[in-house]
Amino acid sequence: MELFSDQPGDEGLPGAERRLAMIAVMMATTMAVFDGTIVNVALPQITRELGASVGTAIWVTNGYLLATAMTLATFASLSSRVGFRTLFSAGLAVFTLASLGCALSPTVEVLIGMRVLQGFGGAAMLSIAPAIHRTVFPNRLLGRILGLNAVLIATSTAVGPALGGTLLAALSWQWLFAINVPLGLAAVWLSLRVIPDARVRTGEPFDIAGAALSAIAMGAMILAAEACAQLAHGTQAGEALLSAAAFGLASIVAAVAFVRVQRRARQPLLPLDIFSSVRFSLAALTSLASFVGQGIAFVALPFLFQNAYGYSAFESALLFTPWPIGIVLVAPHAGRLADRHSPALLSTVGLALFTVGLALLALLPDHAQAWDIGWRALVCGMGFGFFQSPNNREMLGNVSRERSGNASGVLAIMRTFGQCMGAALLGIVLSVYAAAAMSQGHAQMNAAEDAVAIRVALWVAVAATAVATFVSFSRIRAARGAISS
Repeated sequence: MELFSDQPGDEGLPGAERRLAMIAVMMATTMAVFDGTIVNVALPQITRELGASVGTAIWVTNGYLLATAMTLATFASLSSRVGFRTLFSAGLAVFTLASLGCALSPTVEVLIGMRVLQGFGGAAMLSIAPAIHRTVFPNRLLGRILGLNAVLIATSTAVGPALGGTLLAALSWQWLFAINVPLGLAAVWLSLRVIPDARVRTGEPFDIAGAALSAIAMGAMILAAEACAQLAHGTQAGEALLSAAAFGLASIVAAVAFVRVQRRARQPLLPLDIFSSVRFSLAALTSLASFVGQGIAFVALPFLFQNAYGYSAFESALLFTPWPIGIVLVAPHAGRLADRHSPALLSTVGLALFTVGLALLALLPDHAQAWDIGWRALVCGMGFGFFQSPNNREMLGNVSRERSGNASGVLAIMRTFGQCMGAALLGIVLSVYAAAAMSQGHAQMNAAEDAVAIRVALWVAVAATAVATFVSFSRIRAARGAISS
């Protein structure tokens, strides 16, 4: 396989070690991404068996998401100080031990605590995984390995609920966590053997203020998005609106303070000069807008499938299958093309196709059959797969190798932030339609009203990806300008 062939002048590791490093990183990434989505289907069972309230059990999911989002920037910065191998292996070990703790949790409170520890471990891995790929693989293969990584993340995200439902049909919820233990131990052993441990020596103190502000900004943003998602629940809408406004304001204030601290810090948590590259900055904005669209679609479509079309939760998960299939079919080829042709051009083409796919989903008929949903979801997956790996290559390829950890952190933050913005926008759209239904004397929206609200949300997703396409197109001119100069 070309990914593991050696050529004179190659950077990174020899082919055999490259293979082992890729296996370690991909095993860890799969576990971290799965655990962000797979647990949702087990919440009803966890609630019953541990005697927890629904409101408390929700934090089994939210605790993991919050811990991951709040520490992404911190771990990306720490990677240059402690080294990729040390940070990645430590995060993987914490994640694995916390998985065992989750499986053995006697109460929901212990389970939530273990999930928070899992989130910290997951953040340490996810924040630097693309940077490790850049360190391990030569530049000529960067697009290809990022294409495979994009396939892995997208497939894990989309397949997680279906896999969780399948496991729960045969086993108890504890096995959703226990399965991580042998895989995690194998990945720790591999990572300690083959992942490079290069680090940047610095006498400057760690940017504690920047780490705290970034955690507050991301954490408050996640909580604001969660509050927005509750806006559609009639009697709780007022309380949810106040919470969303308070957390949103806190996130904005913390983000502004973070930027000011980074400008003054001698060794900033996130060096802002990486954004001096126009191509990097535009790639980051493109990624943010595209994940807004994806975030809306991923949360909105289950509502459409179940509330409007009457499919079961498991059938709804299966209806997502064409989406990751499209990514699997396209992303590796897109990554290979990005090593030879303009990543900006390839990303723009992919985003245009993704936008068309979302528009097709928004135009679904009132009584859509599974095959009709499937081919439209396939178009979305193919478009997103053709966009993501070239765009990630553009981001990582336009910073120095020393800043790969920071660029990798920005990539993870854009994904998380975009998906949360998408969830928040969906909550706002649903709240507007729920309020309209209540004004007409309905206790809740009926199937037809649900379908209308979801279609409007999908058109918002189309608008977000159209913006991403426009921003991506502007990179083509920036790239040509850089070449001509």
